[in-house]
Amino acid sequence: MSLRTKFLLFVTIIHAVLIALAAQLRTTNPVLFVAAEALLLVSVFLTAQLYRGFVRPFQLIAAGTTAIQAKDFSMKFVPVGQREMDQLIDVYNRMIDELRHERVSQHEKSFLLERLIQASPAGVLILDFEGRIESVNQAAERFLGQAAAALLGQAPAALPGAWGPALTGLTENQPQGLRLSGLQTYRAHAAHFFDRGFTRRFIVLEELTQELIQQEKQSYGQLIRMMSHEINNSIGAINSILHSFQHYRPQLDPADQPDFAQALEVSIARNTQLANFIANFARLVRLPAPTPQPTDLHALLRGIGRLLQPQSEERRVRWHLALPETPLVLPFDGQQMEQALLNIAKNALEAIGQDGNIWVRTTAQPPTLTIENDGPGLTPEVSQRLFTPFFSTKRDGQGIGLTLVRDVLLAHGFQFRLVTAASGRTEFIVEMKNDLSKQGGM
Repeated sequence: MSLRTKFLLFVTIIHAVLIALAAQLRTTNPVLFVAAEALLLVSVFLTAQLYRGFVRPFQLIAAGTTAIQAKDFSMKFVPVGQREMDQLIDVYNRMIDELRHERVSQHEKSFLLERLIQASPAGVLILDFEGRIESVNQAAERFLGQAAAALLGQAPAALPGAWGPALTGLTENQPQGLRLSGLQTYRAHAAHFFDRGFTRRFIVLEELTQELIQQEKQSYGQLIRMMSHEINNSIGAINSILHSFQHYRPQLDPADQPDFAQALEVSIARNTQLANFIANFARLVRLPAPTPQPTDLHALLRGIGRLLQPQSEERRVRWHLALPETPLVLPFDGQQMEQALLNIAKNALEAIGQDGNIWVRTTAQPPTLTIENDGPGLTPEVSQRLFTPFFSTKRDGQGIGLTLVRDVLLAHGFQFRLVTAASGRTEFIVEMKNDLSKQGGM
């Protein structure tokens, strides 16, 4: 039974008793009867006033409670002229103002935080109470190589590739480095926040690729320039002395002259090879900025195929150029890109060894180049060190081929990867799309 019902029931009983008493006085004491009737009217009037004074605050409180439950913080009340009631209304109105201000402030902060997370160059994974991915930003989608719809609901440990193992053992306040395919380098950092009194985690992924590559180039660039200067000076002087020794050949015994001449030729040739070796490293350091010009990628690839045809025939490697006759015109530095693609093709040829196939294909939307071979796949250890300066799987390799490829493609703003596909074939994929891209028909 509500308080209002109890009050009405009490008032009704009291007035029923008063009416019964007044009826008894009507015949015995008319004067007292009139006084009782007057008292009854005053009681009814006061009861009505009390009803309004008590019940109306309850109605206002009920209306305010309903508004708060509905999260409607715009409802306010005006004073009614009763001191107690006006005090209640004033407290309620001030409370509503505070709630509305706090709600607007929280909404604005949440909106700002959401926009900052989405615009952040760092990838952000927000986990739910069970440790599964609840929200990701665009940078995280790009780093992980999956759309948000595929990532939501997954546990970080279930992410594909090297991401899963790396994020499985991630502990708070202990950032962990991760290198993918020997090129992309990331730092993962875990932390937590409180949501409704419970702890939730989030993971921040920072890409360090460009920064580390720049530091690498500065470090080995200074070393190579110093070595190049010192070695070239020494080689020049040594070769000059060796050429001078040719004048002493007639003074030797005829039987010793051939060995003397051969020794000089071997020494001069070895010095020349050393000079060329250092020059290759020096060219890597002095790689100029590309000058993009509209260039037919298909014509460039056909030229590389013709250039490598003698080596391919000797190794019995067959080329499959799935290139339409229609040009595919893209803006890039033709000389630099030709050297980079030549290195990629030679690596594919050498990876096969003998008897194999190389497939070359392109797509126009988006502009993409794929060079694929059926040689031995990449081991996980090799994959982690690809594109690392001076690393090579060849016995006599210098380790600058893929480094040059890396620097040329990065300078053009192209995305690329070298992976072993599920089919067992090794693919070098170059996404040749940047802000200057301009395609021809295909």
